[in-house]
Amino acid sequence: MIIIYLITNGLIITENEILKDHEVLVNGDRIERIAKKGEIYTFGIEVIDANGGYVSPGFIDIHSDYIETMAAPRPTSLMDFTLSIREAEKILINQGITTMFHSLSLYKKDDFTFKPIRFTENVRKLIDVIESTHTNKHLIRHRFHARFEIDNLSEVENLKTYIKEGKVHLVSFMDHSPGQGQYRNLEVYRNTLRGYQDMTDEEISSLIENHNTKNKCTIDTIKEIARLAIEKDIAVASHDDDSVEKLDLVKTCGAGISEFPITLEVAQHAREMGMHTLAGAPNVLLGGSHSGNLSAAEAVLNNTIDMLCSDYYPPAMLHAVFALHEKYGRDLCEMFKLVTINPAKAVNMDNLIGSIKEDKKADILIIEKIDGDFPVITTVLVDGKLISSTNYRI
Repeated sequence: MIIIYLITNGLIITENEILKDHEVLVNGDRIERIAKKGEIYTFGIEVIDANGGYVSPGFIDIHSDYIETMAAPRPTSLMDFTLSIREAEKILINQGITTMFHSLSLYKKDDFTFKPIRFTENVRKLIDVIESTHTNKHLIRHRFHARFEIDNLSEVENLKTYIKEGKVHLVSFMDHSPGQGQYRNLEVYRNTLRGYQDMTDEEISSLIENHNTKNKCTIDTIKEIARLAIEKDIAVASHDDDSVEKLDLVKTCGAGISEFPITLEVAQHAREMGMHTLAGAPNVLLGGSHSGNLSAAEAVLNNTIDMLCSDYYPPAMLHAVFALHEKYGRDLCEMFKLVTINPAKAVNMDNLIGSIKEDKKADILIIEKIDGDFPVITTVLVDGKLISSTNYRI
């Protein structure tokens, strides 16, 4: 049975403005009409009162390793993967995330912690669970973001297979070798490593030296993987870009997204090249990068970052949007784009989701303020279905 909803008494976040005194009509899985209040006949329609809150598109999170935390709450404690996905979506929906790109890492070895969740066999199982969950009943849209570490040569063929099978929805190329990228500052790398492991300075120096001599994918292999992805309309990203020279190189590989550019100069160059740029929403809330790199808030203020992701902390997307508006004075409608239409465009989904627009999928949030200024998701619709509703006024 199809229930028709009318969302009223809210401030509607569109791509270009915030509409007052308007209503949204949801029919089936689509937004049928946006009209001035009172123009839509309400007989036989279920009315949802936004209570003066914001009516926003659902958030699109294209980079998050949150599922790793849910599937492995302790490094060696692997929970049932189906249970993990199902429990994760119950949490994510109430953070406003209606489309999640689960970012699974195809690492050869993690220097910092022992993570069986990143073993090849476990990644493969999670990929299959993500796909099967989405093709069955689901609360949110589940997608797979393949984060490929370029020294993991043994996984090249597996990644190609995943792409050919249609199980990948975003590919990013990563290099976490110390001395460049995220860890271009070796002292930051050393201190980070000390925080995870009991290692001497000599052992850390030996590890750094081993990184300098390890084999990595050739540029031809990276281009081949990227070509396979692009042929299937899958977006390609580069990770931790630390120079304009690297940006120029990854652009020739087909990358359209620069994830976590290291400096303001690099982020600006990426935007000038027509690339989308991504930063972590937790970076906004913390006032800077935990690795000592680019400040996301500074980058947004300089118009060099056009997307935010949850990275490792799902609540951050909602709160970063309001922090950028209230603390830094940025236009609220523009800040909502960082978590809605801009990521939708980056991953080639903007024809379906990402904005409140007639004939688009009805992925809609109602966001109310409690205690004066604390934003809370009180209602969530996905595909036109009422998934969650909370009454904070009781």
